[in-house]
Order: sequence, then structure tokens, then C-alpha cells
Amino acid sequence: MRIIPSRLSYLILHLLALCFHAQHVSEQSKVTDRVSRRLIRTYQLYSRTSGKHVQVLGNKKINAMAEDGDAHAKLIVETDTFGSRVRIKGAETGYYICMNKRGKLIGKKNGQGKDCVFTEIVLENNYTALQNAKYEGWYMAFTRKGRPRKGSKTRQHQREVHFMKRLPKGHQASEQHRPFEFINYPFNRRTKRTRYTGER
Repeated sequence: MRIIPSRLSYLILHLLALCFHAQHVSEQSKVTDRVSRRLIRTYQLYSRTSGKHVQVLGNKKINAMAEDGDAHAKLIVETDTFGSRVRIKGAETGYYICMNKRGKLIGKKNGQGKDCVFTEIVLENNYTALQNAKYEGWYMAFTRKGRPRKGSKTRQHQREVHFMKRLPKGHQASEQHRPFEFINYPFNRRTKRTRYTGER
């Protein structure tokens, strides 16, 4: 089948536009979004290895030893971009979960740094892995005893980096989890005129 030059030019331009869009989205997802409205969620992180929940303690220590419903296991998760990057802090202590250059999980009062941002990766087994934005390839992870594991020793396929999101015990789904409601506004003179103009 022969493609005429104009058709070929169109296909090339279309392909270039798609590549540019994909690159733009990828770049924007790595930049902190200061403009868009933040989505804030509240949940617990259940560790696949310890069988307990991640908790942020008052001494800035983080482990996965909390029982379901423990006050220190309640986490506030804030979106950092329009993608899947988030900041996680303990609701009880206000400390953000961050990772230092040695791969150790630490609590920080100011979570604005890139070391306090994690990318949520939904895995094939429906668990979620949390990769640090500053140290790519390093994940939040805990041992069977609930102790934090160094990020430099983690890989995405390891059980230690697998988590399940759970609502805190007795916590009802908030407004953000409810379906959208469509509101019918009454017509006024202007909306009637616009409606009838559009129907002609």
C-alpha cells in the first residue's frame, strides 16, 4: 500500500506530538505541583512481612509494629503531583516519613524535601510499593519483626516492600471516596438563551 507524502507527513507529525506529550507528562510527574488542589487521604499501611501496620512515633522513629486502629498507625497522605507521588505523615505526631542518604527511614517535621516524597507503585499482586523520589530504586521496607530495612537493600519484587492500604478501624469513607453527584441548576434567562441558541 502506497502512502502519499501528505499522509506520511501527517503520521510523522502525529507520532512526534505523542512522543512530546509522553515526555512532558513524565517530566511534570517528577516536579512538585504547587498550583493544583492537593488530594488528602487517610489510611493505614499494612506490611506484608510483619503483618502489622506502619507507625510514626513521637521520637521520629518509624516501624511496622502497630495494631489495626492504633493512633500512631493513622497516616495522612498528601499528593505531591498530579501523578502518583505522595507525602506521608503520621496523624498523631505530624512527622513525615522520609529517607536519608543511608537509606534509613526517619521522621521529619518539614516534609517539603524530595527525600520525603514517595511514588506509589501498584504491583501485579495488588500490593503497593513506595519508591523514594530522591533515591530512585530505594523503597520503604520492613522486616518480619517490623523493623525498617535500608532502602539500598530493597528491590520491588521483595515482600518487604509490599503494602496494603487500609482505612483506620472504625473510619468511614470520607467525602473524597464518595461518587460524584450531578447538580441540576435552575434555568435563568441567560442559560435559556444559550441553550436555545446552541440548539439552532
